[in-house]
Amino acid sequence: MATEKNISLDQIVALCKRRGFIYPGSEIYGGLAGTWDYGPLGVALKNNLKNLWWRRFVTDRENMYGIDAAILMNEKVWQASGHLANFSDPLPPRSDLKDSKPQGRTFNLMFQTSIGATDEAMVAYLRPETAQGMFANFKNVVDSFHPRLPFGLAQIGKAFRNEIAPRDFIFRAREFEQMEIEYFVKPANWNEQFEFWRRQMLAWLAQIGLTSDKVHELEVPESDRAHYSKRTIDFEFDFPFGRKELCGLAYRTDFDLRNHSQLSTVDLSYYDDETKEKIMPHVIEPTFGLDRLVLAVLANAYTEDELGGEKRMVLKLAPALAPMKTAVFPLLKNKPKLVAKALEIYRFLKPQATSHKLQAIAWDDNGNIGKRYRRQDEIGTPWCITIDFQTLEDDTVTLRARDTGEQTRVEINELSSRLADYLGRDSVI
Repeated sequence: MATEKNISLDQIVALCKRRGFIYPGSEIYGGLAGTWDYGPLGVALKNNLKNLWWRRFVTDRENMYGIDAAILMNEKVWQASGHLANFSDPLPPRSDLKDSKPQGRTFNLMFQTSIGATDEAMVAYLRPETAQGMFANFKNVVDSFHPRLPFGLAQIGKAFRNEIAPRDFIFRAREFEQMEIEYFVKPANWNEQFEFWRRQMLAWLAQIGLTSDKVHELEVPESDRAHYSKRTIDFEFDFPFGRKELCGLAYRTDFDLRNHSQLSTVDLSYYDDETKEKIMPHVIEPTFGLDRLVLAVLANAYTEDELGGEKRMVLKLAPALAPMKTAVFPLLKNKPKLVAKALEIYRFLKPQATSHKLQAIAWDDNGNIGKRYRRQDEIGTPWCITIDFQTLEDDTVTLRARDTGEQTRVEINELSSRLADYLGRDSVI
């Protein structure tokens, strides 16, 4: 089976639009630069990524606490974090003027808004990151749950940056979603914990199917690190437009807790039961851009090959990420008995998927069987179930594998267990 490499970003964008993964924002009005809308399959893919991330980094751990902080926060949060002073980009040259040069001043990337009536409005900002909501709630979680160090706070949520030049599809947009952890540690243990989380992040990227030869670690030099970081590793991915940052791991020291404690005058220190001392915990921050992960997963999975002498486009997604886990077909849509039997099997399997609130099983009777297989290949469905005339005789169906095209006969009463075995512990069936 020959496979074509060097997939372009245009091919991925076209697939996303055609098959309902991602659409241009406000498209009927000509669009809005830097904004994108997720369609039904894109939402399912994003939800699968979020659920796998949450399970691995929160649910399966004993010392992790999830929160969902407000997007709007007191302006002083951003003063303490350094975003008001440091979160900016230089203004680019004006494209309408010949030989235009940079204007020498900077542009803060936060979206500013106001709260309240116009004549009494208070300045506020759409958050540019989810991290500060966790730092602002550090004391609340400690007072409510009394966790022992090390422990972490985790959050999935929207962030906003007024990018001057959004580009490369969903890689750099003005509205995006982050999955972040703030892991609080004793200062003397930061290096050990940093290495632990470095390994965990690499394992996560492998879990979602990103091939190791496309993932690279970059030790960020001091001159390029964020103002709060003493050490940063960027995990980069070979996107169609080049090697770019996918996610990052930062050692934030006690920068955030110390600054918030000083500006708010609220004591954010932690009482260590072992040493009987108050300490200001240090922070290890694994951060993942969800939209960039979606793009990396799509780019990694996009394949053009030949199957049965015919060219096809297939998304070889990890089964746990696939928007649809299986599709059910009647061999012919004009044969009532086949359709009735196919619907019976579809309705038997469907509740086992929807109980997890995920789109997992598709019904497809449009076009001939070959076109249906190609359509499901294109959206990454790992297995297709075809109900044919033999099904009416012996209650077996044809189970077809996406990647190889291999077809096997499976008894109907074994379908659920067979699919669950294929999907493994991350099954949604």
